[in-house]
Amino acid sequence: MRKVLLSLVVVSLVALPAFAGKHNNAVSVGDKAPNFSGIPAVFNGEDTSISLSDIKEDLVVVVFLANHCPYVVANEDRLIDFVNAYKDKPVKVVALTVSHRTDDKIPAIKTYMKDHKANYVYGYDESQDVGRAYGAANTPQYFLLDKERKIRYMGSLDDSPMKEDKVTKTYLRDAVDALLKGQTPPVEETTHVGCGIPYDKK
Repeated sequence: MRKVLLSLVVVSLVALPAFAGKHNNAVSVGDKAPNFSGIPAVFNGEDTSISLSDIKEDLVVVVFLANHCPYVVANEDRLIDFVNAYKDKPVKVVALTVSHRTDDKIPAIKTYMKDHKANYVYGYDESQDVGRAYGAANTPQYFLLDKERKIRYMGSLDDSPMKEDKVTKTYLRDAVDALLKGQTPPVEETTHVGCGIPYDKK
C-alpha cells in the first residue's frame, strides 16, 4: 500500500475558525474528551462495539477515518506501523467514521480492514454525534487522550499527509512518547489536512 497509485479525486479541505482550539471549533487541548459508547465496530474481522469508558489503556488515540479518502489510504501503513510500535505499551487506537457513504459503513469497513490488514478497532458512528463533539472536520484527524481522558494532542499524524518518504516531523508519536514519560507533548495541536467530513444538517 505504500506505493499504491492514488486516483485523482476531488477532496474538500477545510480551514476552521479559531473558536475552541487553534484548528478546531469544538474542543481545545486540555478539555475532557467527549464520551462515546456502544459504537458498532470491527476488530480482527469480528463485529464488536466500542465505548470510551471501557478502554483500560492509559492513552487513547481517537482517529476519524473514511475508507474512500485518499489521505486515509496514504496514512494507512503509517497508522498500522504506529499501532505495532505501541502494542506493548498502554496505548489504544480507536478509529471512527461518521460518513454515510456505503463504502464507509460496517460491511465496507470489514473489507477495508481485511484488505489493508488493519490492526486497530474501527467503528461506525451513524449518528455523527461523536464527530461533531470532537470537532472532526477532516479524515484522517487524530486526538490523543491521557489517562484522565483529557485531550493532550490533536491534529495530524505527521507533517506529510500524502507522502511517507517526505515525513520530517512525527507529531502524534512525539506526543505519545512524551506522555508515556510523564512529560508535556512538544506540539499539542496542528492543522489537519484531508477529505472534508460532510455532516447532515440538523
